[in-house]
Amino acid sequence: MQYKRILLKLSGEALMGERQYGIDPKRLKVYAEEIKSVVDQGVQVAVVIGGGNIFRGLAGASNGMDRVQGDHMGMLATVINGLALQSALEDEGIQTRLQSAVMINEVAEPFIRRRALRHLEKGRVVIFGGGTGNPYFTTDSAAALRAIEINADVILKGTRVDGIYTADPEKDKDATKFDDITFKDVLQKGLKVMDTTAFTLSHENELPIVVFDMNKPGNLLKLVSGEKIGTKVNLS
Repeated sequence: MQYKRILLKLSGEALMGERQYGIDPKRLKVYAEEIKSVVDQGVQVAVVIGGGNIFRGLAGASNGMDRVQGDHMGMLATVINGLALQSALEDEGIQTRLQSAVMINEVAEPFIRRRALRHLEKGRVVIFGGGTGNPYFTTDSAAALRAIEINADVILKGTRVDGIYTADPEKDKDATKFDDITFKDVLQKGLKVMDTTAFTLSHENELPIVVFDMNKPGNLLKLVSGEKIGTKVNLS
């Protein structure tokens, strides 16, 4: 395996599948199977999931809701998604721990770095819920922060697009894909990979990012095995 320890970032919207909101059990099962395929190869896996399929704080704020209140609601949505993924993984026989940056002791452990590392070393999948625990920070930022804290080898951002393009490939048919790109080029070209805070954190801590299509079966295992899947953002 090319990577020993990974941080997998999934969007909340990805869990909707063909639905308009909420969680699609079929999509959840597929993701659990994909994660199991790499865990079975001895790869240590941590996961951060967004909450946009349930509630997005920024959207609430744009409709007149207090931003801090909205962001706290979004954090709770990520815990709900984390619980759903935990259940799906355990159905596949994978030991899983959910840690939350927001204290919800009845359903999740508090985030404790040393405990998270111990879980990973024992082969358990660790799901980080509750974002960073602070308003005004996205789950992209949470993913970058947790990846750095657990000394992950890479952030794997699973999307419905198979990499980084010159433009949105769903809107621009002439958009071309990058196989590799540097952090500097992403900034200069104004490409959207992760939010600025997350991207800067990754860059400063020399943590590469790979953007890939999580919805294509087998992609996660191929990527972790060293195949050229998606687009890798390198330091140079």
